[in-house]
Amino acid sequence: MPWKFPKVYPILDSARFPAEGRAEFLRKLGGELTQAGVTLLEYRNKTAIDDLLLADTEILRAAMPGVKLILDDRAYLVDRCGFDGVHVDAGDVSPAEARTLVGPDRIVGTFGGSDSLLPGILDAPADYLAVGPVYLTTTKETSKAPIGPEGVRHLRQQAGPDRTLTAAAGITFETAPLVLAAGASAVAVAAALFAAPDPAAEFRRWLNALG
Repeated sequence: MPWKFPKVYPILDSARFPAEGRAEFLRKLGGELTQAGVTLLEYRNKTAIDDLLLADTEILRAAMPGVKLILDDRAYLVDRCGFDGVHVDAGDVSPAEARTLVGPDRIVGTFGGSDSLLPGILDAPADYLAVGPVYLTTTKETSKAPIGPEGVRHLRQQAGPDRTLTAAAGITFETAPLVLAAGASAVAVAAALFAAPDPAAEFRRWLNALG
């Protein structure tokens, strides 16, 4: 059975990691998320040097066998991490450059637009387009105004029925169904999952509700 993009796309930000016991934290969290049914996860670390990032990704890769792991930004490290793809935004390499770096068989995601799709983005060699911010967010800096579910609906109309759109920013358990109903293929979630006392249990709650 071919792999299908899930409706819930967890984004694990390194800001959530403890100062002590980092390796054991990642090992335990990765195992619990895998058991909870996570099939796709993005690891985001905007500040670490490459060696620290590689240490984190080695642990996650070992703890999450069979899970598609996406690296934020650093396409040149994807192969060394053994990850399954990369997400690139403005200021990173272009989707075309990312595709060249990671090859034809890995996942490439990129920012697709906010109030409207970026010019030419539908021609980019990307497997999914992130759209938003849907709501106010505390985990990523942005100057863009929230677009809400109506904005997602507008972007879906522009993208057509077949493109994978991941809606991001400020999405909660209560608002996720509205965003999916507006046309998002998936909701990308950071704080709403990883600020929970038990992220794996929280993910399972989302999975049971959204499918």
